[in-house]
Amino acid sequence: MKKNKLKRFLQITLISIGTGIVLMPLILGGLLSFTPSQLIMQGHLLSTHFTLVNYRQVFIETPMLQFLWHSLVISTLVMLGQMLCAISAAYAFVFLKFRFKRLIFGICLSTMMLPFEAQIIPNFNTMRDLDLLNSYAAMGLPFMASAFGIFMIKTGFERLPNELYQLSQLEGLTHLQFINKVVLPYSKVTLVTFGLYSFLSNWNMYLWPLVATTNDKVRTVQIGLRQLRAQDTASNWGLIMAATMVAVSPTLIIIFCGQRYFKSGLTSGVVK
Repeated sequence: MKKNKLKRFLQITLISIGTGIVLMPLILGGLLSFTPSQLIMQGHLLSTHFTLVNYRQVFIETPMLQFLWHSLVISTLVMLGQMLCAISAAYAFVFLKFRFKRLIFGICLSTMMLPFEAQIIPNFNTMRDLDLLNSYAAMGLPFMASAFGIFMIKTGFERLPNELYQLSQLEGLTHLQFINKVVLPYSKVTLVTFGLYSFLSNWNMYLWPLVATTNDKVRTVQIGLRQLRAQDTASNWGLIMAATMVAVSPTLIIIFCGQRYFKSGLTSGVVK
């Protein structure tokens, strides 16, 4: 009994230490975002003098709202595109019969082994030749199809009893009706999990928005943060910390509100 209590105490202690280490940068950044920059420059990292001036400067004196809007539009469009492509492909792989299905699915999965850095130059040349640079299309088109999404949603669809598909054929349902009335409601957890994952992945993307844009027309919030460091606000650490907290807020909200879907979707959706 004492051995179990000691083991549980050690587990809680290690988890608490690990959680503290992970959250420390976020907590420190949050405190600094409410601290005047003059105090930060003087080394007062734990000042009790809090102010909202930094946040006011972020929203009034910088184009952060414009960058946030660009990130929201691009992340939402890419998420919807990836879900549409993944649902269509996963449905075909699970419910339709056609030649070379397993081979095509294997080729689809093999694209996951191709690193993103190896795709940048071909994608850039394609967008440049199509005259789409500095546009929402250039930011989203290269990412509309996700092999991981096809694999994840396909695994979720395979949990659907095959008898339901056979019954829908007897009832005369079309493929679209079967998807809307049976497949999507049954796979809601998997779809929500992939949707959240897709949105966060695109929201936090940095390298491609930096390569595909040459001005602020469609640049995202991650590029905006980098620009704050490079402009005359480079020494205004209070403003930079406030802008950082604004940029990470959607990520924190989605993780906090969607953690139930992440846990259930990634365990029951991917691992059969």
